[in-house]
Amino acid sequence: MTRKGQALSVLIVSTFAFTVCFMVWMMFAVIGIPIKKALDLNSTQFGLLMATPVLTGSLIRVPLGIWTDKFGGRIVMTLLMASTVPAIWLMSYATQFWQYLTIGLFVGMAGGAFSVGTPYVARWFPKKQQGFAMGIYGAGNSGAAVNKFLAPALVVGFGWTMVPQVYAAIMLGTVILFWFFSYSDPAHLVPSHVTFRDQLRSLKDPKVIKYCQYYSIVFGGYVALSLWMVQYYVGEFGLDIRTAALLAACFSLPGGVLRAVGGWLSDKYGAHAMTWWVLWVSWICLFLLSYPQTDLTIGTVTGPKTFHIGLNVYLFTILMFTLGIAWAFGKASVFKYISDDYPHNIGTISGIVGLAGGLGGFLLPIMFGALMDLTGMRSSAFMLMYGVVWVSLIWMYWTEVRSVNYLGAKKPA
Repeated sequence: MTRKGQALSVLIVSTFAFTVCFMVWMMFAVIGIPIKKALDLNSTQFGLLMATPVLTGSLIRVPLGIWTDKFGGRIVMTLLMASTVPAIWLMSYATQFWQYLTIGLFVGMAGGAFSVGTPYVARWFPKKQQGFAMGIYGAGNSGAAVNKFLAPALVVGFGWTMVPQVYAAIMLGTVILFWFFSYSDPAHLVPSHVTFRDQLRSLKDPKVIKYCQYYSIVFGGYVALSLWMVQYYVGEFGLDIRTAALLAACFSLPGGVLRAVGGWLSDKYGAHAMTWWVLWVSWICLFLLSYPQTDLTIGTVTGPKTFHIGLNVYLFTILMFTLGIAWAFGKASVFKYISDDYPHNIGTISGIVGLAGGLGGFLLPIMFGALMDLTGMRSSAFMLMYGVVWVSLIWMYWTEVRSVNYLGAKKPA
């Protein structure tokens, strides 16, 4: 097979593998609802249940990125996926809260696939196409939407325990498929004299910390809301689990699939311009989503009148759909920053930034649940995200926007 054919095969099979990994990683977004009911969990415990797999998938991203640089993406991805199969299967036999948490930690390793596939795929393409290639691969985030289509049907038809059993079989098949249709190139490996310490020195770079902050929103927020939205629709609007999952997919699906478009736009207009506009769109959407359902009574000449202020299910879904599109573009633009600034160390930097995004995806659902228990307002989740976006907008303005115009070009002196 030609080099171009190998690159295309690697891109296709890696994207499929990442989609399956992300589907497994987001499993609790659906099966967590019947588990919550069976165990009588409060919102904070429910947030912890959903977030536990995200923790492991985040913490292993840095070592996985480093191992990918040193040993190659093909072998690392294969071993990573194979290691999750037993844990996925065992999930169907758990009966107590601590068992779900413990097994969830091992299932969560599937989330580390991003830090393997990103450098693996990127190195098969020239620099001018890397943003698009990484965007295509990142579209595997749509596994969160696939989970919302597949898991509710399995839950309704066979009970929630069927979901992990089917997912384990799918993951095993993906391992076999990936091994036979992926390739290795020794030229992509980091030279053997480069040590882990050498690679991790990049943590001292303030730009890396800033990219971590951006990614904690566009990826961490995406993961957290993908986990949170099904139960939000059920509780806020009184929908059944299948309808709630379908509407929640209106956020998850564009948030994954359109990442490739974001990669193309980032190649064309630059990472800075794309990220700046993504943050502003996020700010507007989250401001509107933050407003709680409110009954306002005012005194008039004819007596008191009460008005209801709040989003209905249609406006809410439109805003979530818009937010999903913005974050899809943002996920791609952040990694365009990385490929531009760190072309020889993509694996390590993507692992560090991915770790930050994943930790955001772990902490945010727990904070969502704690805020809801504390305030009694479901929209408090969006209030929290609104504040986080404000931090990034201010940081980006002071470090980039003052010296760069909206198209990403330096201002004249």
